[in-house]
Amino acid sequence: MGFQPTIEDLLARGSAQEALHEWASAAAFQQFGGKVFVRGVVEVSNFCRENCAYCGMRRDNRSLERARARHDEIAELLIHRRPPAITDINIQTGEDPAAARKVVLPLLRTLRRETNLGLSVCLGTLDAEIYAELQAAGATVYIMKFETADAADYERWQAPGKLAERLRHLRRLAAVGWRVSSGFIAGMPGQGAEKLLANCELAASLPLDGCSVSPFIPGEATPLATAPAGDVETTLNCMAVLRLMRPGWLIPAVSALNLAQADTGYRRGLRAGANVVTINLTPENLQRDYLLYKRERFIMDEARVLAAIADEGLEPSAQSMADYLEQNAAAPAITGKT
Repeated sequence: MGFQPTIEDLLARGSAQEALHEWASAAAFQQFGGKVFVRGVVEVSNFCRENCAYCGMRRDNRSLERARARHDEIAELLIHRRPPAITDINIQTGEDPAAARKVVLPLLRTLRRETNLGLSVCLGTLDAEIYAELQAAGATVYIMKFETADAADYERWQAPGKLAERLRHLRRLAAVGWRVSSGFIAGMPGQGAEKLLANCELAASLPLDGCSVSPFIPGEATPLATAPAGDVETTLNCMAVLRLMRPGWLIPAVSALNLAQADTGYRRGLRAGANVVTINLTPENLQRDYLLYKRERFIMDEARVLAAIADEGLEPSAQSMADYLEQNAAAPAITGKT
Protein backbone atom coordinates (compact mmCIF):
# COMPACT_ATOMS: atom_id res chain seq x y z
CA MET A 1 0.00 0.00 0.00
CA GLY A 2 1.29 3.48 -0.85
CA PHE A 3 1.62 6.46 1.44
CA GLN A 4 -1.71 7.25 3.07
CA PRO A 5 -1.84 10.85 4.35
CA THR A 6 -3.63 11.84 7.54
CA ILE A 7 -5.04 15.06 8.91
CA GLU A 8 -2.08 15.07 11.29
CA ASP A 9 0.26 15.26 8.29
CA LEU A 10 -1.56 18.29 6.92
CA LEU A 11 -1.52 20.06 10.29
CA ALA A 12 2.07 19.12 11.19
CA ARG A 13 4.23 21.85 12.68
CA GLY A 14 7.66 22.00 14.28
CA SER A 15 9.78 18.84 14.15
CA ALA A 16 6.94 16.76 12.68
CA GLN A 17 6.57 19.19 9.79
CA GLU A 18 10.31 19.33 9.25
CA ALA A 19 10.46 15.53 9.06
CA LEU A 20 7.53 15.43 6.60
CA HIS A 21 9.18 17.97 4.30
CA GLU A 22 12.56 16.23 4.49
CA TRP A 23 10.92 12.95 3.55
CA ALA A 24 9.15 14.58 0.60
CA SER A 25 12.35 16.29 -0.53
CA ALA A 26 14.20 12.97 -0.38
CA ALA A 27 11.44 11.33 -2.47
CA ALA A 28 11.78 14.07 -5.10
CA PHE A 29 15.57 13.70 -5.11
CA GLN A 30 15.33 9.94 -5.51
CA GLN A 31 13.10 10.37 -8.54
CA PHE A 32 14.64 13.44 -10.17
CA GLY A 33 18.21 13.57 -8.84
CA GLY A 34 18.13 17.17 -7.67
CA LYS A 35 16.94 18.44 -11.06
CA VAL A 36 14.13 20.98 -11.31
CA PHE A 37 12.12 21.60 -14.47
CA VAL A 38 12.16 25.24 -15.57
CA ARG A 39 9.17 26.29 -17.63
CA GLY A 40 8.01 29.63 -18.90
CA VAL A 41 4.43 30.82 -18.73
CA VAL A 42 2.88 33.35 -21.06
CA GLU A 43 -0.61 34.69 -20.34
CA VAL A 44 -2.21 35.51 -23.66
CA SER A 45 -5.80 36.47 -22.77
CA ASN A 46 -7.59 37.81 -19.69
CA PHE A 47 -11.05 37.46 -21.19
CA CYS A 48 -13.04 34.97 -19.12
CA ARG A 49 -16.57 33.65 -19.42
CA GLU A 50 -16.53 32.31 -15.85
CA ASN A 51 -17.30 34.14 -12.61
CA CYS A 52 -15.20 32.36 -9.97
CA ALA A 53 -15.54 34.02 -6.57
CA TYR A 54 -11.79 33.69 -5.89
CA CYS A 55 -10.41 35.05 -9.18
CA GLY A 56 -9.90 38.69 -10.14
CA MET A 57 -10.43 37.92 -13.83
CA ARG A 58 -14.04 36.90 -13.17
CA ARG A 59 -16.42 38.19 -15.82
CA ASP A 60 -18.17 40.57 -13.40
CA ASN A 61 -14.96 42.50 -12.79
CA ARG A 62 -15.51 45.54 -15.00
CA SER A 63 -12.32 47.28 -13.88
CA LEU A 64 -10.03 45.23 -16.11
CA GLU A 65 -8.84 46.20 -19.53
CA ARG A 66 -9.48 42.97 -21.41
CA ALA A 67 -6.97 42.02 -24.08
CA ARG A 68 -5.63 39.17 -26.17
CA ALA A 69 -1.96 38.97 -27.10
CA ARG A 70 -0.74 39.21 -30.67
CA HIS A 71 0.72 36.04 -32.15
CA ASP A 72 3.76 37.74 -33.66
CA GLU A 73 4.72 39.49 -30.41
CA ILE A 74 4.56 36.32 -28.32
CA ALA A 75 6.16 34.09 -30.97
CA GLU A 76 9.15 36.42 -31.33
CA LEU A 77 9.59 36.54 -27.55
CA LEU A 78 9.45 32.78 -27.07
CA ILE A 79 11.58 31.86 -30.06
CA HIS A 80 14.31 34.48 -29.76
CA ARG A 81 14.26 36.02 -26.26
CA ARG A 82 13.32 33.28 -23.80
CA PRO A 83 15.74 32.53 -20.94
CA PRO A 84 18.09 29.66 -21.88
CA ALA A 85 17.14 27.51 -18.86
CA ILE A 86 13.53 27.16 -20.06
CA THR A 87 12.67 23.77 -21.56
CA ASP A 88 8.87 24.07 -21.62
CA ILE A 89 6.29 26.76 -22.27
CA ASN A 90 2.83 26.91 -20.70
CA ILE A 91 0.30 29.04 -22.57
CA GLN A 92 -2.43 30.29 -20.27
CA THR A 93 -5.69 32.22 -20.65
CA GLY A 94 -8.91 32.90 -18.85
CA GLU A 95 -11.73 30.66 -20.04
CA ASP A 96 -11.72 32.18 -23.51
CA PRO A 97 -12.45 29.77 -26.38
CA ALA A 98 -11.90 32.56 -28.91
CA ALA A 99 -8.32 33.01 -27.69
CA ALA A 100 -7.78 29.26 -27.84
CA ARG A 101 -8.57 29.31 -31.54
CA LYS A 102 -7.25 32.72 -32.60
CA VAL A 103 -4.10 33.01 -30.47
CA VAL A 104 -3.12 29.71 -28.89
CA LEU A 105 -3.50 27.38 -31.88
CA PRO A 106 -1.33 29.44 -34.27
CA LEU A 107 1.21 30.04 -31.49
CA LEU A 108 1.50 26.31 -30.81
CA ARG A 109 2.02 25.59 -34.50
CA THR A 110 4.76 28.19 -34.70
CA LEU A 111 6.53 26.97 -31.58
CA ARG A 112 6.35 23.34 -32.67
CA ARG A 113 7.83 24.28 -36.04
CA GLU A 114 10.56 26.62 -34.73
CA THR A 115 11.58 25.13 -31.35
CA ASN A 116 11.95 21.86 -29.46
CA LEU A 117 10.17 23.20 -26.37
CA GLY A 118 7.70 21.09 -24.44
CA LEU A 119 4.28 22.70 -24.85
CA SER A 120 1.50 22.80 -22.27
CA VAL A 121 -1.75 24.75 -22.15
CA CYS A 122 -4.02 25.96 -19.36
CA LEU A 123 -7.21 27.12 -21.06
CA GLY A 124 -10.12 25.79 -19.00
CA THR A 125 -12.91 23.50 -20.14
CA LEU A 126 -13.32 23.46 -23.91
CA ASP A 127 -15.03 21.15 -26.36
CA ALA A 128 -13.55 17.96 -27.73
CA GLU A 129 -12.86 19.49 -31.13
CA ILE A 130 -10.66 22.25 -29.72
CA TYR A 131 -8.82 19.80 -27.46
CA ALA A 132 -8.02 17.71 -30.54
CA GLU A 133 -6.84 20.74 -32.52
CA LEU A 134 -4.57 21.86 -29.68
CA GLN A 135 -3.11 18.37 -29.47
CA ALA A 136 -2.56 18.21 -33.23
CA ALA A 137 -0.84 21.60 -33.08
CA GLY A 138 1.80 20.22 -30.72
CA ALA A 139 0.65 20.63 -27.12
CA THR A 140 1.08 17.50 -25.01
CA VAL A 141 0.25 18.65 -21.45
CA TYR A 142 -3.13 20.04 -20.39
CA ILE A 143 -3.41 21.83 -17.04
CA MET A 144 -6.88 22.05 -15.53
CA LYS A 145 -7.35 22.59 -11.81
CA PHE A 146 -10.24 20.94 -10.01
CA GLU A 147 -9.91 23.54 -7.19
CA THR A 148 -11.73 21.49 -4.52
CA ALA A 149 -13.00 17.97 -3.99
CA ASP A 150 -16.16 19.27 -2.31
CA ALA A 151 -18.98 19.71 -4.83
CA ALA A 152 -20.93 22.11 -2.60
CA ASP A 153 -17.88 24.35 -2.13
CA TYR A 154 -17.19 24.20 -5.85
CA GLU A 155 -20.68 25.50 -6.56
CA ARG A 156 -20.58 28.10 -3.77
CA TRP A 157 -17.30 29.51 -5.08
CA GLN A 158 -18.82 29.70 -8.59
CA ALA A 159 -16.02 27.61 -10.05
CA PRO A 160 -16.45 26.67 -13.74
CA GLY A 161 -19.51 24.52 -14.38
CA LYS A 162 -19.97 21.65 -11.95
CA LEU A 163 -17.26 19.66 -10.21
CA ALA A 164 -18.45 16.41 -11.83
CA GLU A 165 -18.15 18.05 -15.25
CA ARG A 166 -14.64 19.28 -14.48
CA LEU A 167 -13.56 15.79 -13.43
CA ARG A 168 -15.08 14.29 -16.58
CA HIS A 169 -12.96 16.65 -18.67
CA LEU A 170 -9.80 15.68 -16.77
CA ARG A 171 -10.47 11.98 -17.33
CA ARG A 172 -11.40 12.45 -21.00
CA LEU A 173 -8.23 14.44 -21.67
CA ALA A 174 -6.11 11.65 -20.20
CA ALA A 175 -8.09 9.03 -22.15
CA VAL A 176 -7.26 10.65 -25.51
CA GLY A 177 -3.54 10.94 -24.84
CA TRP A 178 -2.99 14.21 -23.03
CA ARG A 179 -0.62 14.26 -20.08
CA VAL A 180 -2.79 15.97 -17.52
CA SER A 181 -1.92 18.14 -14.53
CA SER A 182 -4.43 19.55 -12.06
CA GLY A 183 -4.45 21.44 -8.78
CA PHE A 184 -6.39 22.81 -5.86
CA ILE A 185 -6.56 25.79 -3.52
CA ALA A 186 -5.61 25.41 0.15
CA GLY A 187 -7.20 27.58 2.82
CA MET A 188 -10.39 28.73 1.15
CA PRO A 189 -12.96 30.17 3.60
CA GLY A 190 -14.56 27.38 5.62
CA GLN A 191 -12.17 24.74 4.31
CA GLY A 192 -10.90 22.61 7.17
CA ALA A 193 -8.27 19.89 7.21
CA GLU A 194 -10.82 17.18 6.35
CA LYS A 195 -11.62 18.87 3.05
CA LEU A 196 -7.94 19.38 2.28
CA LEU A 197 -7.31 15.71 2.89
CA ALA A 198 -10.14 14.94 0.47
CA ASN A 199 -8.44 17.19 -2.10
CA CYS A 200 -5.22 15.18 -1.82
CA GLU A 201 -7.09 11.90 -2.08
CA LEU A 202 -9.07 13.05 -5.11
CA ALA A 203 -5.90 14.20 -6.85
CA ALA A 204 -4.29 10.79 -6.26
CA SER A 205 -7.35 9.03 -7.69
CA LEU A 206 -7.29 10.94 -11.00
CA PRO A 207 -5.21 10.01 -14.09
CA LEU A 208 -2.75 12.85 -13.50
CA ASP A 209 0.94 13.44 -14.14
CA GLY A 210 1.15 16.39 -11.78
CA CYS A 211 -0.72 18.56 -9.31
CA SER A 212 -0.26 22.02 -7.81
CA VAL A 213 -1.36 23.42 -4.47
CA SER A 214 -1.94 27.17 -4.21
CA PRO A 215 -2.55 29.01 -0.96
CA PHE A 216 -5.77 31.00 -1.05
CA ILE A 217 -4.97 34.67 -1.67
CA PRO A 218 -7.96 37.06 -1.35
CA GLY A 219 -8.34 38.57 -4.79
CA GLU A 220 -9.10 42.18 -5.61
CA ALA A 221 -12.56 42.85 -7.01
CA THR A 222 -13.89 39.47 -5.86
CA PRO A 223 -16.58 38.47 -3.33
CA LEU A 224 -13.77 37.00 -1.18
CA ALA A 225 -11.60 40.12 -1.11
CA THR A 226 -11.87 40.52 2.67
CA ALA A 227 -11.51 36.82 3.57
CA PRO A 228 -8.36 35.71 5.43
CA ALA A 229 -5.54 34.28 3.37
CA GLY A 230 -4.84 30.56 3.41
CA ASP A 231 -2.17 29.19 5.71
CA VAL A 232 1.14 28.67 3.93
CA GLU A 233 2.24 25.94 6.36
CA THR A 234 -0.75 23.79 5.53
CA THR A 235 -0.24 24.48 1.82
CA LEU A 236 3.35 23.27 2.03
CA ASN A 237 2.24 20.17 3.93
CA CYS A 238 -0.25 19.39 1.15
CA MET A 239 2.58 19.64 -1.37
CA ALA A 240 4.75 17.29 0.68
CA VAL A 241 1.89 14.80 1.00
CA LEU A 242 1.31 14.82 -2.77
CA ARG A 243 5.00 14.13 -3.36
CA LEU A 244 4.89 11.12 -1.04
CA MET A 245 1.67 9.83 -2.58
CA ARG A 246 2.95 10.21 -6.15
CA PRO A 247 6.80 10.46 -6.25
CA GLY A 248 6.95 10.82 -10.04
CA TRP A 249 4.54 13.74 -10.33
CA LEU A 250 5.33 17.22 -11.55
CA ILE A 251 4.61 19.46 -8.56
CA PRO A 252 5.23 23.19 -9.03
CA ALA A 253 6.30 25.77 -6.53
CA VAL A 254 3.68 28.44 -7.26
CA SER A 255 4.35 32.17 -7.13
CA ALA A 256 1.51 32.61 -4.63
CA LEU A 257 3.76 30.98 -2.02
CA ASN A 258 5.81 34.18 -1.98
CA LEU A 259 2.65 36.27 -1.69
CA ALA A 260 1.68 34.19 1.33
CA GLN A 261 5.18 34.22 2.85
CA ALA A 262 7.41 36.93 1.43
CA ASP A 263 10.86 35.93 0.19
CA THR A 264 10.86 32.40 1.63
CA GLY A 265 7.62 30.75 0.52
CA TYR A 266 8.87 29.76 -2.93
CA ARG A 267 12.08 28.21 -1.63
CA ARG A 268 10.14 26.34 1.03
CA GLY A 269 8.00 24.88 -1.74
CA LEU A 270 11.14 23.35 -3.26
CA ARG A 271 12.10 22.09 0.19
CA ALA A 272 8.69 20.40 0.50
CA GLY A 273 9.15 18.34 -2.66
CA ALA A 274 8.29 20.68 -5.56
CA ASN A 275 10.21 19.98 -8.76
CA VAL A 276 8.82 22.57 -11.20
CA VAL A 277 9.52 26.31 -11.28
CA THR A 278 7.96 28.86 -13.61
CA ILE A 279 9.41 32.03 -15.12
CA ASN A 280 6.71 34.53 -16.07
CA LEU A 281 7.30 35.77 -19.63
CA THR A 282 4.05 37.68 -20.10
CA PRO A 283 4.76 41.11 -21.64
CA GLU A 284 4.37 43.93 -19.12
CA ASN A 285 1.47 45.50 -21.01
CA LEU A 286 -0.57 42.31 -20.38
CA GLN A 287 0.64 41.42 -16.88
CA ARG A 288 -1.18 44.12 -14.93
CA ASP A 289 -4.68 43.09 -16.00
CA TYR A 290 -4.07 39.34 -15.77
CA LEU A 291 -5.54 39.61 -12.31
CA LEU A 292 -5.45 36.28 -10.48
CA TYR A 293 -5.03 37.87 -7.05
CA LYS A 294 -3.81 41.47 -6.81
CA ARG A 295 -2.65 44.06 -9.29
CA GLU A 296 0.70 44.27 -7.54
CA ARG A 297 1.78 40.82 -8.62
CA PHE A 298 4.83 38.94 -7.40
CA ILE A 299 6.43 38.09 -10.72
CA MET A 300 8.84 35.17 -10.69
CA ASP A 301 11.35 36.37 -13.24
CA GLU A 302 14.47 34.54 -14.40
CA ALA A 303 16.74 35.91 -11.68
CA ARG A 304 14.36 35.03 -8.84
CA VAL A 305 13.67 31.53 -10.13
CA LEU A 306 17.29 30.60 -10.78
CA ALA A 307 18.35 32.03 -7.42
CA ALA A 308 15.73 29.94 -5.62
CA ILE A 309 16.97 26.79 -7.37
CA ALA A 310 20.60 27.51 -6.54
CA ASP A 311 19.88 28.48 -2.94
CA GLU A 312 18.26 25.08 -2.37
CA GLY A 313 21.21 23.20 -3.85
CA LEU A 314 19.24 22.11 -6.92
CA GLU A 315 19.89 22.42 -10.66
CA PRO A 316 17.77 23.20 -13.72
CA SER A 317 16.88 20.10 -15.71
CA ALA A 318 18.18 19.88 -19.25
CA GLN A 319 15.28 17.57 -20.09
CA SER A 320 11.87 19.05 -20.74
CA MET A 321 8.84 18.05 -18.72
CA ALA A 322 7.21 16.87 -21.93
CA ASP A 323 10.12 14.51 -22.66
CA TYR A 324 10.18 13.28 -19.06
CA LEU A 325 6.48 12.43 -19.22
CA GLU A 326 6.93 10.73 -22.56
CA GLN A 327 9.86 8.61 -21.41
CA ASN A 328 9.07 7.78 -17.80
CA ALA A 329 6.31 5.75 -16.25
CA ALA A 330 4.94 6.85 -12.89
CA ALA A 331 7.22 6.00 -9.99
CA PRO A 332 6.03 3.45 -7.42
CA ALA A 333 4.22 4.82 -4.40
CA ILE A 334 6.07 5.45 -1.14
CA THR A 335 5.22 2.88 1.51
CA GLY A 336 5.18 3.29 5.26
CA LYS A 337 6.51 6.11 7.40
CA THR A 338 10.08 6.35 8.60
